Amino acid sequence: MQTDNKTGTLYIVGTPIGNLGDFSPRAIEALENCDFIAAEDTRVTLKLLNRFEIKKPMVSYHEHNRTQRGSQIINRIAAGENCCLVTDAGMPAVSDPGEDLVRLCHEMNIPVASVPGPCAFVTALALSGMSAKRFTFEGFLSVNKVSRREHLAQIQNEKRTMCFYEAPHKLPATLKDMAQALGDRKIAIVREITKIHEQVIHTTLCKAAEEYADGQLKGEIVIIIEGAPEEETPSTLEEAVEFAAKQLQKGISASEAAKLAAKATGFKKGDIYKILIDRGED
Repeated sequence: MQTDNKTGTLYIVGTPIGNLGDFSPRAIEALENCDFIAAEDTRVTLKLLNRFEIKKPMVSYHEHNRTQRGSQIINRIAAGENCCLVTDAGMPAVSDPGEDLVRLCHEMNIPVASVPGPCAFVTALALSGMSAKRFTFEGFLSVNKVSRREHLAQIQNEKRTMCFYEAPHKLPATLKDMAQALGDRKIAIVREITKIHEQVIHTTLCKAAEEYADGQLKGEIVIIIEGAPEEETPSTLEEAVEFAAKQLQKGISASEAAKLAAKATGFKKGDIYKILIDRGED
C-alpha cells in the first residue's frame, strides 16, 4: 500500500450492497493495510470490519461534515498516511459526498487509487433486462418540489435508459411525479439487490404509481425507466410553440418550457416564449 511519494494515497474502496460475500480479497487487503478509514457511517462500517476481523481507526465522512472533515482527511494523507474511503454500500463518490474528497485530492496532486466493488445502479440495470446500450444515471431526485419537477422536465425527451436511486418512504411521491412528467413508460423497480428478498418488478410508471401509492415496497430501491420514444422534431415555429405548450401542462414555467422547446427544435427561446406570453400561457 505504500507509495514512493512522501504523500499518502486515497483508496476508494467498494463495499457490498447487501451480501457480505461480495467483499473482494483485494478490498479486505486494502482495509487491513491502510492507516485509517473514512466511513459514511462508522457504525455500519464497523459491522463490516468485525465480519472480516479488521481493526483500523475510523473517522466519519458524510454529507453533513464533508467540508470540515474533508480538510482534516486531506491533511493526514498529505502528511503521508494512506486512507481508505468507504460508503455504507457500493462505490464511494457515486451519488455520494466522496466525490468532493476525490476532487480535492486531484486538485492537491494527492494520488487516488481504486479498489472496485459492487455498484447498485449498474447491477440493477443488468438485472432489469432493459436496454443498456446507452443509459444515464440520474441519482436521487431532489426533495425540493420545484427542483424535482425541473429535473424531470429536463429529461422527458431523454432517449437513453434512465437509472434512479430512491428511498422506500419517498417512492410513492416519486413514482407519481415521474408518471406525470414522463408519461406511461416501461420501468423496472429493482429492490434489495443481492439480499434474500431481491426482486425485479416489471411494470409501467402509471401502474406503479397507483399500485405502490401505499408505500408497501421496502428496502433499497433502483428505478430503471425506458427512454422516450423517437418523435418527429417540430419543423415550424408554431409547432415549436405547441411543443412548449405541452410542457406547460406538466407544471413547469413558460420560461423553462420555451427553453426545452428551443433545445429540442432549434428555434430561438425568446421567439417561443414571446408567443406563449402573447397567448396568455404563463
